[in-house]
Amino acid sequence: MSRRGVSVLLAGALVASALVGCSADTEPAPQASASVTPAVTAAPSASASAPAIPAGNAPASTFAVGVRQLKRNRDGDRPLPITIWYPAAGRAGGKPTNSPQAADGRFPVVMFSHGLGGSPKDYQALLTRWTAAGFVVAAPTFPHTSGSGQPNVLDVLNQPADVSYALTQVLALDARDGDPLRGRLATDRVAAAGHSAGGVTTIGLFTTGRDERLAAGIVFAGTALGVGTAFAGATAPQLFVHGEADEVVEYSAGKAVYDKVPWPKAMLSLPDGDHGRALLGDNTSLRVVADTTTEFLRWTLYGDTDAKGRIATAAARDDIATLDNHL
Repeated sequence: MSRRGVSVLLAGALVASALVGCSADTEPAPQASASVTPAVTAAPSASASAPAIPAGNAPASTFAVGVRQLKRNRDGDRPLPITIWYPAAGRAGGKPTNSPQAADGRFPVVMFSHGLGGSPKDYQALLTRWTAAGFVVAAPTFPHTSGSGQPNVLDVLNQPADVSYALTQVLALDARDGDPLRGRLATDRVAAAGHSAGGVTTIGLFTTGRDERLAAGIVFAGTALGVGTAFAGATAPQLFVHGEADEVVEYSAGKAVYDKVPWPKAMLSLPDGDHGRALLGDNTSLRVVADTTTEFLRWTLYGDTDAKGRIATAAARDDIATLDNHL
């Protein structure tokens, strides 16, 4: 991650801390800006049901990767272009290609949320690994926390609703005549993931903005500032990934949220990991993070019990991470 990116994220974390406080078990405090309107003002009942994933097997082979863009706008004033990576027909390996034919099969969907000042393409090295393993990955570009301008950190509280909207738009492609992804989406097998501010967004999708379509979550370097830890709804396994040397979101802050998760959970900790390079670069740490999260997704979205057993093995690779495993 660039030095500027780290500075933006650090400033955002400090502003968020000052404005919304550090209470982890409550709903967001009243906001300083009237433009911030969290999608849900009360946590849903814990009796609500999420999709039950039957036992099955994840694809044994890898796929070529296609990429396309959707242009969407929530409520007319929140433009949300969505980058979609999907398993494509053809030989596996190589760079993603624009809008090729989709591979045969039905593939689970992972919604990914970028960090402050970032964009989906910053995470392509990780997200295309998930895609090659048999997942459709959809990543909205948020209107007020992306790019090179000055991000509005308070708008993070609007982003869980953005992700839910984007998910609805993506799942609709499965039934749209003539769409390349028609009949290719496992619409009942969906997870959410996100990094930093996107981690806050992801936590919010399981707390104040609970989206009951989500069966699992992955939180990279996230905190519960503004969205709390009142995890709600049906059981949804969670995997947290955090560097113990994180200079932006303290490891202890991520661990505090993880400790509040009431469902099956695990935390992948990188003793030498910082805030972003393990996710953004093609290095040893990225391989461990990618392999561990891929096995987690194979288990939670394909129902692959063998993959569940491989999570700990992937985490132990190269002896650079530890796994607190309660899955």
